[in-house]
Amino acid sequence: MIRLFKHYVPNAVLLLGLLDFFCLIAAAEFGWQWRIHQLGFTLEPVADRIPQLLSFAASLMLAMVAVGAYSPRALTSMRFATARLIVAVSLGTIFLSVIFFLVPSITFWRSNLLYAMLAALVLMFVLRLLIGKTLGGQVFKRRVVVLGAGARAERIKVLARAPGAGFVVVGYVAMSESTRVIPEAIARDAIYNLADHVVLLNASEVVLALEERRNALPLKDLVRIKTTGVHVNEISTFLERETGRVDLDSVNPSWLIFSDGFSSGRMFSSAFKRLFDISASLLLLVLTLPLIVVAAIIVKLDSNGPAFYRQRRVGLYNQGFDIVKLRSMRVDAEVPGNAVWAEKDDPRITRIGRILRKLRIDELPQCWSVLKGEMSFVGPRPERPQFVEDLEQKLPYYAERHMVKPGITGWAQINYPYGASIEDSRQKLEYDLYYAKNYSPFLDVLILLQTLRVVLWPEGAR
Repeated sequence: MIRLFKHYVPNAVLLLGLLDFFCLIAAAEFGWQWRIHQLGFTLEPVADRIPQLLSFAASLMLAMVAVGAYSPRALTSMRFATARLIVAVSLGTIFLSVIFFLVPSITFWRSNLLYAMLAALVLMFVLRLLIGKTLGGQVFKRRVVVLGAGARAERIKVLARAPGAGFVVVGYVAMSESTRVIPEAIARDAIYNLADHVVLLNASEVVLALEERRNALPLKDLVRIKTTGVHVNEISTFLERETGRVDLDSVNPSWLIFSDGFSSGRMFSSAFKRLFDISASLLLLVLTLPLIVVAAIIVKLDSNGPAFYRQRRVGLYNQGFDIVKLRSMRVDAEVPGNAVWAEKDDPRITRIGRILRKLRIDELPQCWSVLKGEMSFVGPRPERPQFVEDLEQKLPYYAERHMVKPGITGWAQINYPYGASIEDSRQKLEYDLYYAKNYSPFLDVLILLQTLRVVLWPEGAR
């Protein structure tokens, strides 16, 4: 994997994105030349239309990231990849059509876009047909040796079997675990030179997955492995990179203290984030005000009670604040002072409320909280005080999620369905800690783009 702005990007995804970019440039040039040929005009030098070519490629690339065209499943399923391509190219072309009316000098007109869109679909479909299996196959997977044969090693084994895994385990080495759950693991005593064993397996990485590290850390072996050029990682770092979350089962306080992340040098990033929040919330409130008004009227007509409601949430540094949402449940959904988790197909949700939740329209009034500075567009979802008190007692490091400003959308929201239990909250906390640890404007942009995927395919809405 390549670490880009503190976020890990698989090599196969990066290569596919680069090839897609060239395909899109070629498709845009084809669309231009085909239309010019139809009109009988004289061709201009390519340098004269570089802004148009780049705007076409960049817009469609952003659309593909937004709809999940580079997700692990898109590398293993041709049907999934094709569906995402069609949606992405359609959305990108609509966006470019809007740009043409605003700034016509940097993009093509509609007839060019039509030809370029069709060419882009064909080229990227053929590209995935030719090399899709190779990109999602063993060639681009890292070869890993696991030191350990206990429950932690078993977790890596299960992760390697998951569709879209970016690595393959080529060997397990049992390191005197009291409980051995990997039967194929080779005992350390049976290996004369562990560094030579790792090299013979052609491994590029060794993962330390010991159940008990005290007085069991094989320092001499690890130094020899490291000097051969093979990467050595602790299981917490490995799982963070592979899963995009901080694994609570393997992490310890020393890892959080000494690992890279939670940087304090964020003054410029924080100022940029706040400027974006103010601009985007103002623009979104203005653009969606008619939709909010219409939705509020429908909510009022659909069921008894107010169209909007306020709810207390916990924000930055455990400070409380009120969020405003369009009401999607009955007014008697909860006993006053008694917070209740939402359930799948919750009977308390009204008919209109179910639609509002699916489309995330009920969240739009929260832009007011963003404008006031109580929330950001991107960050951990703010929880209710009753839930926070309970979760801080049951989940380690839960209070650390309040070290960043809460958001309307976040890393947990685009990677995990709606949380409605302690276990769901644990899973989402792992994603929230990853966001707090690896925050960057790049990660914010990625989350904002992929929120579109969650809106289009709302599997997690409740």
